[in-house]
Amino acid sequence: MGRQDSDLRAVTREILERHAGPLPDDRIRCAQRDGNFLAITYTILATGRDQLDAIYRELTACKLVLMAL
Repeated sequence: MGRQDSDLRAVTREILERHAGPLPDDRIRCAQRDGNFLAITYTILATGRDQLDAIYRELTACKLVLMAL
């Protein structure tokens, strides 16, 4: 989740694709909250805990990401 007016979609998609390969658009869902925030859900086929941990670390280190689950 991050601010609606940022490059959140592009930046987080780049992070996910770096770890999980190309993502088709049907694997990405976006929801707006109060017009200020954007929640993005990526659906991937994880290869293991190391991959998930690496994705989480990179997302939480990104200044555009306010919350990652």
